[in-house]
Amino acid sequence: MTPPALALHHLAKRFGPTIAVDDVSLSITAGETVALLGPSGCGKSTVLRCVAGLERPDAGQVCIGGQDVTNLPPEARHVGLVFQDYALFPHLTVLGNVAYGPRMRGAGRAAAERRAREALALVSLDALAGRRPHELSGGQAQRVALARALATGSSLLLLDEPLSNLDEQLRARLRADLHGLFAHLQLGVLLVTHDQREALALASRVAVMRAGRLVQVGVSREVFARPATAWVAAFLGHANILPGPNGQVRLIPEDAVRLGEGEAYPITARQTTDTGISATVQHSLGPLTLHLSAREAADLGGEDSLRLTLNPARVLTLPDDRERA
Repeated sequence: MTPPALALHHLAKRFGPTIAVDDVSLSITAGETVALLGPSGCGKSTVLRCVAGLERPDAGQVCIGGQDVTNLPPEARHVGLVFQDYALFPHLTVLGNVAYGPRMRGAGRAAAERRAREALALVSLDALAGRRPHELSGGQAQRVALARALATGSSLLLLDEPLSNLDEQLRARLRADLHGLFAHLQLGVLLVTHDQREALALASRVAVMRAGRLVQVGVSREVFARPATAWVAAFLGHANILPGPNGQVRLIPEDAVRLGEGEAYPITARQTTDTGISATVQHSLGPLTLHLSAREAADLGGEDSLRLTLNPARVLTLPDDRERA
């Protein structure tokens, strides 16, 4: 049986009195991309640094390809790492930057350059091999950093907020490119991100992290569709989290709402969006915010109420953990 590309067992890390990582267990198989998703300061980058060997965990175990690497230095772990700021060497060409990893792992100059050119071709930058980092756009620099990680031949790729320094249009394009590339290469990929769209676009599974702990792990679309708690729902961007019975909440996903039929509810607020309008109606369960397409908004016209029904099977009752420290 093939061991997982990465297995974390009860990982823990403190910085003084602060618990950064608290009993985190997670595995990634070869060919799988897992997004470690959470807000700033939740400990997700510390997990990645423990996997890379840049931090030593206080407890727990890091296994890469079935080998316990918890006490090994970074250079002995054979992972590909892409930082948020790309960390390219300004004095080296693109080819020199990408060949650096294989060279550090013992490859001769010719072999390292061959692997570097192959990696640059994978990210469609082979024509820029002779440029220096200051001559690259942000998207090109990101691709060079990725190529440098790929050229090492590692079976595990670690990405720390890889698209956060790019504008939204470029991020959207690179999300699509990276999704295809990861599927083609069949690597184990750990993606650290605070961006929900990035996690959904790139990862087959999502591990949601809060205050050092994993609070929900599952198939990406299932986690987004069925968050386990009110805090997870709010973090994932669900708008309609309404008071429920016994201190719980009701989560009403937008696909639980059917427009144009049923009872009419007064519209209390409207706001124009890029795709139509956002309308808030005073429902019997509480204020519901709905995103209407341009066509639905046109059909609504100047009406001051909106007809809708709820599918009770899609309304979720969740524990309210939003105030927990």
